[in-house]
Amino acid sequence: MWQNMVCHTSGLFQRWRLAQYNRDPGLISNDAHFYDPAKGHGLKHDPFKAIIAPRVIGWISSLSRDGQANLAPYSFFGAFAANPPVIGFSSEGYKDTIRNIEETSEFVWNLSSYALAQKMNTSAAPVSRGVNEFELAGLTQAPGRYVSVPHVGESPASLECKLLQVIRLVATDGSPLDNWLVLGQVVGVHIRCEFLKEGLFDLKAADPVLRAGYRGDYAQIGAMFEMVRPVS
Repeated sequence: MWQNMVCHTSGLFQRWRLAQYNRDPGLISNDAHFYDPAKGHGLKHDPFKAIIAPRVIGWISSLSRDGQANLAPYSFFGAFAANPPVIGFSSEGYKDTIRNIEETSEFVWNLSSYALAQKMNTSAAPVSRGVNEFELAGLTQAPGRYVSVPHVGESPASLECKLLQVIRLVATDGSPLDNWLVLGQVVGVHIRCEFLKEGLFDLKAADPVLRAGYRGDYAQIGAMFEMVRPVS
């Protein structure tokens, strides 16, 4: 219904868009919905997180200065460099994870498989500082090799990281946002043996659960194919 309201309703909706954005009528058609995020999306729900999807979940373990373990999933996560490997995640709000990483300069990313999805979701519960989410979710705190931070023993793969930067994001007008980007260099990699096949990490078998947009939407990897980049 909402798709029809947005892209196929003629007069009323089109006039609303023109009044809302004061744009040239030639830039607006029934073939596309355009909006300025600062002025509102005009849809049933904000589509931004559904468009930038699916996303690997940043399931981050950290340790406070006094040794209290923490585990929490983050929706914004990605890889930023390969040599050396650098990964990062962003937190909406200054949370315990950010505080812990600033205190210790270490963290671990844990791959959340479909088999671990419910436990990952349990670790997202808004509990008080000091609650151990490993214990809350019934997960194993496996010791690190190069960091003091534990990783999820059941996870198909985990990346030990040393902190590079914690960056508070700012808007185009220079105003600070309540969003914190953490970048870390991968210094150690754990892969469970059952997910190694002929010397390759078996992503299909690992079955990562992916963030897919709206409040409770997740996804799994579907069909996979190979496409080699052109060479000169």
